[in-house]
Amino acid sequence: MVRGQIIRVGRFDVEITRPTKVLFPSDGITKGDLIDYYRQIAPWMLPHMRGRPLAMERYPDGIDAPSFFHKAVPSYFPDWIKTVTVKKVGGTLRHVICNDEATLANLANQACITPHIWLSRIDKLNYPDLMVFDLDPPSQDFELVKSTARAFHKLLQELQLPAYVKTTGSRGLHVAVPVKREEDFDSVRAFARRLAEAVVDEDPEHRTLEQRKDKRGGRVFVDTNRNAYAQTVAPAYAVRARARAPISTPLNWSELNNNDLRP
Repeated sequence: MVRGQIIRVGRFDVEITRPTKVLFPSDGITKGDLIDYYRQIAPWMLPHMRGRPLAMERYPDGIDAPSFFHKAVPSYFPDWIKTVTVKKVGGTLRHVICNDEATLANLANQACITPHIWLSRIDKLNYPDLMVFDLDPPSQDFELVKSTARAFHKLLQELQLPAYVKTTGSRGLHVAVPVKREEDFDSVRAFARRLAEAVVDEDPEHRTLEQRKDKRGGRVFVDTNRNAYAQTVAPAYAVRARARAPISTPLNWSELNNNDLRP
């Protein structure tokens, strides 16, 4: 890659600028490396992203420099990128929709290390097709997070609800449940809360629904707050802005029994 190179991705031309810009200083990972990764992983990642509004977590000067969340579509984005206008308090906002490899490459070229997706799709924005439990550890004790995820798996199996688990790419795990788009966010969040309460009540010494960090007392925080309109989550295979560029990785449930599994 060279500065300002135009590459053909599918049916679209994508301009690649400053590909040698280092985004992960301690690892020497460049913007070009990020673009290459997202292009290679696109066939597996895009099914998790298609038809969903997204927010861009951008690091124009690398992960050790200031970053920002970019929700509105910039005016300089190419006109072939799909967008959707959504309602917000006091007005509307136009979001990017990532349906193809070219859009994913363009996002990476904007130093969007992590795209964050909605839990609903553009044709039914108020009706999620995912219910997510975000398991946030109090420390580096990942065993507590894994045991909490296993408790969710057991409960969801008893309820005959399909679910998958993935690393967040940060310190925790996501348990995700596909849902039919028949209930709105308020109903789904209320149901998620009831399930979370059941899992926490099973082991209140190690699990909590407490929002405030200073009151969690070394317990895993079971967060159901992402189940709301306009809330987002890092999709499977997304790169996270941390040293060594970790990835949000789908797991087999059996892998939670692997002692070598670490965040």
